[in-house]
Amino acid sequence: MPAPADGFIHREQLPTGRKVVLVTGASSGIGEATAKVLAEHGHHVVLGARRTERLEALTDAIQAAGGSAESHALDVTDAGQVRAFVDGARSRHGRVDVLVNNAGVMPLSKLEALRLDEWNRMIDVNIRGVLHGIAAALPVMREQRHGQFINVASVGAHQVSPTAAVYCATKYAVRAISEGLRQEVGGDIRVTVISPGVTESELAESISDPVGREEMRTYRSVAIPASSVGAAIAFAVGQPADVDVSEIIVRPTAGHS
Repeated sequence: MPAPADGFIHREQLPTGRKVVLVTGASSGIGEATAKVLAEHGHHVVLGARRTERLEALTDAIQAAGGSAESHALDVTDAGQVRAFVDGARSRHGRVDVLVNNAGVMPLSKLEALRLDEWNRMIDVNIRGVLHGIAAALPVMREQRHGQFINVASVGAHQVSPTAAVYCATKYAVRAISEGLRQEVGGDIRVTVISPGVTESELAESISDPVGREEMRTYRSVAIPASSVGAAIAFAVGQPADVDVSEIIVRPTAGHS
């Protein structure tokens, strides 16, 4: 279906049964793969990230393959941008069915390296980014009386390893926030935590600390493709409304995690 002149797929053009799924951190890795998988399942994906040129290329690729997608610049550390991202999707399509809080960073280092800026960046993106998504989408889902949050954590939300103390702390926080949200909302709104093990992505290359970077390269010698995590997310999205998949851990069959 060709997009209208303004580039958006409007509510009256969405086929019945398709969900409007918002994905943060969609320009690479798990976010990009999830967008492709969900589009292949027939959902309309609304993609947000800071790297807009990559988002535009992904949107074009999804549309060329027959999927339904749109993209928007998004920095999840900015609560106003996240609110505009969610409200804009609702305005265009009449609803927000799923929010995938995926955006995350992983600049690993030992605590003794004292990389305060990197610690704060992880807190801002990995924790505040999720909270900003919840703050923006929860009132919408409450009002429409349905919705689903899918918060991407990590096996690092279940275990701690050297160089990953702060990263794991942020992912433990995502699990705790998600469980609290699940207990609070009940009934109409579902909450799912996806905890990937070692997954092919760019995260390891963003590690500035040489010790942490080398350890992570070794650690990631056995990894699953990001599309496998996307498939797990699609599974959770595809369950009946009365089934809440609370958590999925997906990791390589071989290797340590």
